[in-house]
Amino acid sequence: MAGGVRKVAKKVAQKRKKITRKEVSATRRKKRTLLAADLKRFREMLLHKRREILRNVNEFKNEALKKSRLDASGDLSSMPIHMADLGTDNYEQEFALGLMDSERRLLREIDDALVRIEKKTYGTCEGTGKPIPKARLKAQPWARYCVEYARMLEQGLVTEQEE
Repeated sequence: MAGGVRKVAKKVAQKRKKITRKEVSATRRKKRTLLAADLKRFREMLLHKRREILRNVNEFKNEALKKSRLDASGDLSSMPIHMADLGTDNYEQEFALGLMDSERRLLREIDDALVRIEKKTYGTCEGTGKPIPKARLKAQPWARYCVEYARMLEQGLVTEQEE
């Protein structure tokens, strides 16, 4: 009778080992969410967005910063410039500079994401080490953090790590 119990215990142990191996391989598959084709597609998305931003920054520079007031308004008279007009021009220039600054920050984030693709760390949350879902990467391909960690950053529960 003792031999029968041992055989049953041995079979149960073998089934547990099989389940454990399946679970391990399933976990490994979950961690490898981004395939080479995915990385190539995200790289193309990042490069496309990078080109778009560079074009926008150059347009801001040409439109707001290089034109004089007379060029911008088409005013050909030699009448003195009113102070309100100068204030408007200054506001427009400051606004354009602010837009350019935010676009340049986004460019840095895109460049960092391209580096992460090369280093094979793209798609992994820098805060938790967990995979970033594809849906998030499609919406924001330069994302460094998963949604949960990004929320914690916004709420001030954790601090951003500088490299």
